[in-house]
Amino acid sequence: MLPRFHHVLVPLDFTEKNRAALEVAFDLAVHHHARVTLLHVIEPISGADGELQAFTTRLRQRAESELEARAQRFAEAGQKVEWKVIEGHRLEEIVRASVDRSADLIVMSSHPLDPARPTQSWNTLSYQVSVLCRCPILLVK
Repeated sequence: MLPRFHHVLVPLDFTEKNRAALEVAFDLAVHHHARVTLLHVIEPISGADGELQAFTTRLRQRAESELEARAQRFAEAGQKVEWKVIEGHRLEEIVRASVDRSADLIVMSSHPLDPARPTQSWNTLSYQVSVLCRCPILLVK
């Protein structure tokens, strides 16, 4: 029997590969009646002047709009869903969010391993999250 998941964290970067992870997260959330947090992290730009700050503001607005649109499906299915845009380093913020929000499962997209170069996959964000987070991680390829 599967463990009961109460809170699913879903880090998103809005690439095409996120679709599969979002589908799996939706199915798990509905099955377990779990609440969901959709998370997007904007990497900081050092030495941001007025133009770069305006760019970051546009990124945040776009991310908020994207997350709100994706959250709608969960809400329509009666799932508790929240979304959050954070500025910071992706790995640190995903790990922090998993602890701060008491996530008991993280669902995120990954990529297939290249058997000819397996060590290249060790430096990916998904692999790093899987090593550092305390809760189970479901990597969707």
